[in-house]
Amino acid sequence: MSLIVQKYGGTSVGDLDRIRNVANRIAMQFAKGDDIVVVVSAMTGETDRLVKLAHKISKQPNQREMDMLLSTGERVTIALLAMTLQDMGLSAQSFTGRQVGILTDDVHSQARIEEIQADRLREALSQKIIPVVAGFQGINRKSDVTTLGRGGSDTTAVALAAALKADLCEIYTDVDGVYTTDPNIVSSARRIDKISYEEMLEMASLGAKVLQTRSVEFAMKYRVPVCVRSSFNDHPGTLVTEEDIEMEQELVSGITYDKNQAKVTLIGVPDRPGIASTIFEAISKENLNVDMIIQNVGQAGLTDLSFTVPQTDAARAETILSSLAKEIGVNKVKITENIAKVSIVGVGMRSHTGVAAKTFTSLAAEGINIMMISTSEIKISCVIESKYTELAVRTLHDAFKLGKDQKAKSETI
Repeated sequence: MSLIVQKYGGTSVGDLDRIRNVANRIAMQFAKGDDIVVVVSAMTGETDRLVKLAHKISKQPNQREMDMLLSTGERVTIALLAMTLQDMGLSAQSFTGRQVGILTDDVHSQARIEEIQADRLREALSQKIIPVVAGFQGINRKSDVTTLGRGGSDTTAVALAAALKADLCEIYTDVDGVYTTDPNIVSSARRIDKISYEEMLEMASLGAKVLQTRSVEFAMKYRVPVCVRSSFNDHPGTLVTEEDIEMEQELVSGITYDKNQAKVTLIGVPDRPGIASTIFEAISKENLNVDMIIQNVGQAGLTDLSFTVPQTDAARAETILSSLAKEIGVNKVKITENIAKVSIVGVGMRSHTGVAAKTFTSLAAEGINIMMISTSEIKISCVIESKYTELAVRTLHDAFKLGKDQKAKSETI
């Protein structure tokens, strides 16, 4: 007998028929003798509907009230799914984030989990009750409702699995696993059977939308095995787990891309100690996420500094830095949009040479100019013009022989 946490996303519970389909899947797993905790998202489109309602009422809705509003989406789903399971003759109960003891910090709309008490879940499981838990939400120490941000139900599921020491956390979505790249761009993209926590974390942070980044961080920290599966078929999915020798034999595991990028360039920055600290402290205070950073070699006491931010934050970054530029003597602030970040990821890069050379040569052969480069032990990211994104993804996917047919050929050579 195993303890399994199953999470079902918005598309999996998008209407009553899909909720019934999820209930049947849960019932089949329960019939095998396993204990099951279910985490669900709001039904497809419900969160967006609630956001639109809020903005019709207020131009700048209060974040505390937004959390109260948005948390209702998951409450609808847990009640409907619990009712469905009960009508099938199973013992099931719905629980909010508050009821299962998910305690968070005070940052509304982007709260981070600090503690999970889970006493009521343990009690329910001991009575062979299937708990159906609202994802995406918790409470702070003042008992105010908080939400975990987009994709927060993944984090809820993995965090509960860690707290309960579950044997497996299954993330059910509308795709049947993690692919070598976006199948909408490369038709020969291959489903990956097994991937390491580190690779999945890099891919999630670099644009792959299958798993939410914070959920992978939780899984890696607490060593929770996570399986990404589709709720619409019985394919085995992709197992996210600890790195092994077999994974290291793969040079590159996947290609990701992110078009939600903008480059900020500060031209004529005084080249002296403390300037970079001042710039990035101002950015940090506004909770802007900075990714790739490049500083040119200084000349005549001045240098240029470039970094990337999410495109949605570009205007805010420009406003902050334009004001700061006058104070510290920066000549100009320039924003470049219409860029994309294309990345290759693989733990095999630690023990293989020539990966960077192949990456740059392949892109150059297609006339794709690289504006910025960032590397780690297991990834290489390149910023390019966004119009070349699909070409770059296909080119790199082919160069590293990640397609279904290419892999089969390389294994027979």
